[in-house]
Amino acid sequence: MEWSVSDDNSRYKVTLEEGEGEVRASSMTKDGSEIPPPRVVVSDAGKLGRLLVESDGNHGFAHVVRFGDEWWVHIDGRTHVLKFHEQGGSGSAASEGSLAAPMPGTILELMVKEGQRVREGQPLMVLEAMKMEHRILAPRAGEVTKVNYEQGDRVDMGSVLVEISE
Repeated sequence: MEWSVSDDNSRYKVTLEEGEGEVRASSMTKDGSEIPPPRVVVSDAGKLGRLLVESDGNHGFAHVVRFGDEWWVHIDGRTHVLKFHEQGGSGSAASEGSLAAPMPGTILELMVKEGQRVREGQPLMVLEAMKMEHRILAPRAGEVTKVNYEQGDRVDMGSVLVEISE
């Protein structure tokens, strides 16, 4: 996941760990450089839009609202706006050689990698949607220039899955 915070131009990538109803950051980068993740544990507070946040032994509540790709988080009297930047998201500019997800689903298998040459009709990946497996095929021959998702990732309809150039 890639995020930016309010007016900060930096991009943050966070790897999250989930367990026993809690979520915590296990690793984090800022503009591609590794930084120590915050020591924060977040769990459900039992009400829609309300989370229990523990930071360095202190407990508090956060109120969270999602609007499009932005998350508005109110905590300790301040509001922070977090913008989610999904790689290959439907808001990304799709190029002529890109292949978009025909429906929301989960990537079950990747069959190609960046730099690989493919032929028209060659299977690129398997997408699980509506309890069915769908083979995603190359719309034309060319070189895979970008694979935006990994096995196990969830994708929305219209998300750019793979980009192919001639």
